[in-house]
Parts: sequence; C-alpha cells; structure tokens
Amino acid sequence: MRLEIGSEQVSPAAERLRALLARSCALALLAAPAAQAAPSTFGPVIGSAILCRSQLDNAYFHDYLVSAFGPSYKHEGGAYWFKADGTLWGAPVTDIMISDDTSEVVFVAAVADTTPDKLEESIRNAVGVRHVSMDNSRYPVRASNPGSKIVYFKTKSKIYCAKYKPLPVGSQR
Repeated sequence: MRLEIGSEQVSPAAERLRALLARSCALALLAAPAAQAAPSTFGPVIGSAILCRSQLDNAYFHDYLVSAFGPSYKHEGGAYWFKADGTLWGAPVTDIMISDDTSEVVFVAAVADTTPDKLEESIRNAVGVRHVSMDNSRYPVRASNPGSKIVYFKTKSKIYCAKYKPLPVGSQR
C-alpha cells in the first residue's frame, strides 16, 4: 500500500523512516547544550562569588547553577561546566564553572566573551573593583585585592575566585 503526500507517493516504510528521522533530529536538538537565560539573581550571586566577595561553597553554587541552567554540559579539569546566556558587569558570559571535590581549592569561574582589558574596565565601572596586571608579559594575569583573577582564555577572558577548602568540622590543627 502506498500513501499519497502532495503529488508524491510514499510507501509506509518510507513514511516510518521519515518520522523516525524527524524524532531523532528533534531529540538531538534537545540534547545539544544550549545556553539558558540567566535568572535575575545571577549577577549578585555568581558575580559576587567570582569577585571573591562571598563565601565559596561549591555544593551551594552547583545546586544554584543546576536550578538556573540545568545540568552541566561537561565535567573536566576538576570542574562542572554550565552554558549560560547572561551578563556580569555588562560583559557577556558564555560559561560558568564550579569546582568539583577533587581539587584542594574551591572555585567559581566564568568565561566572558571579551578581552581581559575590557572585562577589567567593565568590572571597575560597574562595581569599583580594580584588577591590576601582575607582570608586564604579553598575557598578564590581572588580580584584585579580594583575590579574583582575570586571565586570557583563547580569544576571551576567564575570571575566577579560588580559595583553599576549609578544614572539616571537628578536625585537629
């Protein structure tokens, strides 16, 4: 038996194949990591942490990022990576990273779609925190007094705050 679609005759097997391919393409699009819009709390919560202005608790920030952006799209380099569609200090942000428990430090980081010079200027203009070049190299690390750092990340910038993990409760010094 043949079905007629428009002026074209299609066998039932061909129609099932078309439907299967359509569902497969739809599932592939759903599975692709897409950036989700940042919630209104994104700047105060994540921005403050990245600038080392708040306590770092990777479990808290992991839960926050999962609820804001869904599951991480990769887990590598001791971090969970989340796609983000938002801005921090007026700079577009594409990725947020939070440390896992394999490192001796806890960190929160972001990849900004701008150069380190422009990111530093945006932060200084938005919240008054300055990041000073640590040396005169071609790609200097920039650091703030609270401890956040801006580094080159290919053609973009990476900004992060990293702190040593606190001692477990009840541990001996």
